[in-house]
Amino acid sequence: MGFIPVFIWSFVLWLVLTAGSKGMLWSPEELVAGVVFSGIIAFTTKDVIGEKASRFLNPAKWVGFVVYSIGPLFWGMVKANLDVAYRVITGRIKPGIVRVPVDLENDAQYTILSNSITLTPGTLTIDACPEEKALYVHWINVTEKEPESSEVIAGSFEKWARRLGR
Repeated sequence: MGFIPVFIWSFVLWLVLTAGSKGMLWSPEELVAGVVFSGIIAFTTKDVIGEKASRFLNPAKWVGFVVYSIGPLFWGMVKANLDVAYRVITGRIKPGIVRVPVDLENDAQYTILSNSITLTPGTLTIDACPEEKALYVHWINVTEKEPESSEVIAGSFEKWARRLGR
């Protein structure tokens, strides 16, 4: 992607985020500020945002992320919150760092899975090692030192990360 597409995306986002302030759709000052900030963003990120990032501009991916966020991720967070509350109340905590094997193909998939695990209470992704095909996770209740899959910690998150990060 070059300067123009990044500028357009930035400006559209600016318009969406500032719509309706000051009683009208946009004031002239807001439009000028939007052009200036969009230009700065487009200039500084034109080489950073490339072909790989365009897959996340696909509306079908957005729908997938929404479904994932309000479905499996939300349910995983609810279960983890209840589990952490139980462990705090009862004192049954066995914290530790575990190596979790994963079968992911690219950095986007590692990022999605790592962030999903970190958002879930009681877990924190410490390191992602694509060369080892593993994540290192600090876990509030270590039941297995060497889990055979991410299912133990992350449930279906790995499957979703693989699908969404393609």
